[in-house]
Amino acid sequence: MRRAIRFGTACALVLLAACRQDPAEPFRFVEATIDDVQSAIRTGRISCEGIVQGYLRRIEAYDKATGLDAVIFTNPQALAEARRIDRKLAEGTSLGSLFCAPVLLKDNFDTAGMPTSGGSIALKSSIPPDDAFLVSRLKESDAVIVAKTNMAEWAFSPRQTVSSSYGVTANAYDLDRVPAGSSGGTASAVAASFGVIGMGSDTGNSIRGPSSHLALFGIRATLGLTSRDGVIPLAFDRDVAGPMTRTVTDGARVLTAIGGYDPSDPYTEVVRGRPVEDYATYLDPAALEETRLGVLRALVDTEDADPAVIAVFEQALVELTAAGAILIDPFVIDGLDEHLDADNFCPRFRYDMARYLESLGPDAPMRDVMAVRESGAFSPYIADRLTFFAGYPADVHPSEWDPPCPDYVDHPGRQRFLADTVAAMNAANVDAVVYPSWTNPPAHLAKAIEEYRGDNSQLVAPATGLPAATVPMGFTYGDLPAGLQILGRPFSEGRLIGIAFAYEQATRHRQPPAGFPELPAADQP
Repeated sequence: MRRAIRFGTACALVLLAACRQDPAEPFRFVEATIDDVQSAIRTGRISCEGIVQGYLRRIEAYDKATGLDAVIFTNPQALAEARRIDRKLAEGTSLGSLFCAPVLLKDNFDTAGMPTSGGSIALKSSIPPDDAFLVSRLKESDAVIVAKTNMAEWAFSPRQTVSSSYGVTANAYDLDRVPAGSSGGTASAVAASFGVIGMGSDTGNSIRGPSSHLALFGIRATLGLTSRDGVIPLAFDRDVAGPMTRTVTDGARVLTAIGGYDPSDPYTEVVRGRPVEDYATYLDPAALEETRLGVLRALVDTEDADPAVIAVFEQALVELTAAGAILIDPFVIDGLDEHLDADNFCPRFRYDMARYLESLGPDAPMRDVMAVRESGAFSPYIADRLTFFAGYPADVHPSEWDPPCPDYVDHPGRQRFLADTVAAMNAANVDAVVYPSWTNPPAHLAKAIEEYRGDNSQLVAPATGLPAATVPMGFTYGDLPAGLQILGRPFSEGRLIGIAFAYEQATRHRQPPAGFPELPAADQP
């Protein structure tokens, strides 16, 4: 039996604002932010090498020993990269905005010189020839990749994080529970303070769902704002890659660094020539004042909603109002039921994987992902999904199928859903829409499929292409995190970040899990 992880002693009984780093004390790795890292380095309290070494020691001390199993392997070049940053600092050379921020990458981000498996044992030894575009952006900002994290196999599961390549990841707050999927390894690793920046991908749920289950800020940006080049796909017309962090501020800084046009991703054509926003400018603790928020009751008052989660959400509405927000309750999207029932998902996994495998060059382990199905090299729980996707071609673009499956901008059903959602927001004059990220607590690992319910992240943002973020709104049953989801208009990431930041600052709901405390001083760098 896995043991539960209760709230930690560090900062558990006081506001997190009071737990900022004291320059007279040794550096504290638990709950550290990008600013904490960079300030400590600038003032000489610790080197970048010491920062990276400290997080590597935390991974070594806690990940396998606790049964968390969030990290699949560490970067053998991480310390060398940290020493390079230290040299540049000593020389007075300017560094990027994320310098020395330790990054935890989901195992579907291509990383040159490191395997990228997508959760599949069939790709466990696959080493991409270059970095994913977003990995390049992180490195250009002088962030340090410290480790890669486990994920649900082929990103198929929003329920759990189980891969045939690296096994089962647990929830850092309760090791008997799931971290959701598919970016559960990133979520649990960030929550346990194995790094500062987490990177995940979200086709339907996979940034926001795990972030909600691990008391993190996670944002799925407008489709097209961030590149997916070099990220193993599930559905290219829905996939979004982005940050998962312990604070809204860190998420804003990462999104600023990674957003923008990439000629290798045609969906980013919508931001070509568009200035990259500095999302840190939206970090205003008064951002909720006079902000109009629509309460999407259709995703709150559901038959299978857990009363404890709904109680936390209702309290969140009280907190939003106290911070100055004006609630439009209920907020209604015309035709929502019809949109949710519509068959708007394009089963293009096999086609998109064929394009990804081509990008690996002559050393690709296969040319058609369905070779996995034929070989039997997969976890039993994904067998039905592989069978489903096998019925679609690998070499014909979905828009040419019979019947056709158009790309997002040409998809009638998805564009109607987008138009109706934005029209409802305009009619009610709301700045954003709120609802629980999940209406149920994390499921038990042993019953991940049977207890899967309440996943709201799947329902609006992916189909419409709209941006959505989740921010901690409290805990249920003592120690199980719950997330508040905030949905906005196209390219309103700044507004969402401002709302999330103001709510975070007003409530300070995030608390670290107890099973991963600061290491003894003798074990610190």
